[in-house]
Amino acid sequence: MKRQLNGLSQQYQAALRKHLEQGPRTSLQPAQGLGRRAIIIGLETLDLAKIHEQALITLVLPNYSPKTRNTMIRRAGTFFADAITPLEKTHRTALEANVHLDRVNHMLRQRIVDLAASTRQLKQEIVQRKSAEKSLKRSERHHGHLLEQSRQMQEQMRLLSRQLLSAQEEERKTISRELHDVIAQTLAGINVRLAALKKEAALNSQGLEQNIIRTQLLVQQSVDVVHRFARELRPTALDDLGLIPALHTFMKGFREQTGIRVSLSAFAAVEQVNGDKRTVLYRVAQEALTNVARHAQASEAEVNIQKLDGAICLTIKDNGNGFHQERLSHGKKTKRLGLLGMRERVEMVNGNFTIESTPGKGTTVQARLPLANDAHKRRKTDDNR
Repeated sequence: MKRQLNGLSQQYQAALRKHLEQGPRTSLQPAQGLGRRAIIIGLETLDLAKIHEQALITLVLPNYSPKTRNTMIRRAGTFFADAITPLEKTHRTALEANVHLDRVNHMLRQRIVDLAASTRQLKQEIVQRKSAEKSLKRSERHHGHLLEQSRQMQEQMRLLSRQLLSAQEEERKTISRELHDVIAQTLAGINVRLAALKKEAALNSQGLEQNIIRTQLLVQQSVDVVHRFARELRPTALDDLGLIPALHTFMKGFREQTGIRVSLSAFAAVEQVNGDKRTVLYRVAQEALTNVARHAQASEAEVNIQKLDGAICLTIKDNGNGFHQERLSHGKKTKRLGLLGMRERVEMVNGNFTIESTPGKGTTVQARLPLANDAHKRRKTDDNR
């Protein structure tokens, strides 16, 4: 419709120009043809009057004396009268259009007078707009520079965050080894020496023997605490035995501490992925189950690891009370940080992290890690061999 209206406006202006240039004896058949076309595309008389008004402003205004303009306006009125003849035969609004045309002609005369004055003002506005455009271009360049700086800073922050997680994991691994290989062995050595001392003091005081027994008990408790602390920092089973045994060990302790029944289902080939991804899978499962114990009020949870569409898909699902996901941004800081930590770990290995929850229907945490990089590394290793 808009394209047809623009085409009619251009044809109307061309026909009116020809009529004004050739004089009053010119045939008015083109005007009537334009009127019939206006009917075909669904225009009213008032619509054609607007087209006539715009054409008249364009054709009559430039470089004509007031006397000539008045003559041309009258001649153009004859052209318009023939143009609306087909519309008058088919529309009841023809009489109203004639009244409107008189008003248009009157307004046109006034506009022609005013337009000359507004032209000077328009020139001044053009100068001002050009100046404003220059200022806007400078502002856009500055804004673009700031956006680029912001993007670079965000990328640097993300890189620093990932480096921090990697450094934290390496530090945990070192501390775990120190606790397990040094402190625990030292405490075990103390316990052995105390046992020998117990035998040597068997013929002496009964009180000394009781003290040694209590000391042995304290040392054994210390060994248990150190082992538990080491497992929480970095489970040795994850490095020595693999992901699945490490998760079984963690979930056994989780059941004993929380009373929540938790099951694990995993495909054996997951042990073939690189250490970073196995660590991510372990930490996400650990943090998700910790959140279940703290917030979900659940009685059961399921951990499932499967190969799906060229990716490792880890899903942790509980039957807890769930939550409105939009409340995450207003939740407790520790809860937000836990979810952010899981998301950042997954994205650190080019994975995707999602969480779905509905009040009363539990929560599902899912992490998808690509397998492509691992397959490429295995092929490269085989080629080197």
